[in-house]
Amino acid sequence: MYNEGHFRRRFRTRRHLFTRIVDALGARYDYFQQRYDGLGRRGLSPLTKCTVPMRMLAYGIAADCVDEYLKIGESTALQCLKNFCGVVQTFGQEYLRKPTQIDVDRLLTVAKARDFPIILESIDCMN
Repeated sequence: MYNEGHFRRRFRTRRHLFTRIVDALGARYDYFQQRYDGLGRRGLSPLTKCTVPMRMLAYGIAADCVDEYLKIGESTALQCLKNFCGVVQTFGQEYLRKPTQIDVDRLLTVAKARDFPIILESIDCMN
């Protein structure tokens, strides 16, 4: 629906990362899989269940602010957010670790190219 630039501006992340999160959570947790109710109607898609918390976190909005946009209720939005916390267990070992020297060098190179050379001083909370 959105091109890459519009997607990134709207969701505050890149499309490939967002779909990676959706796929990983769907593979690991039953909550993020497509379900059907007793009448055979489809429930919320995994994409919707991940869009809700991503928008809430990206914009700092309350659960009832996504009801018109995504057509879900406040309690369902809160349930999506609660289950989305599984992203920490899913990606924690890969992303929530102490940076290696290679990571530090890469961050410094990117920061210097963007004229922001003191990037690591602002996140030096791991000691």
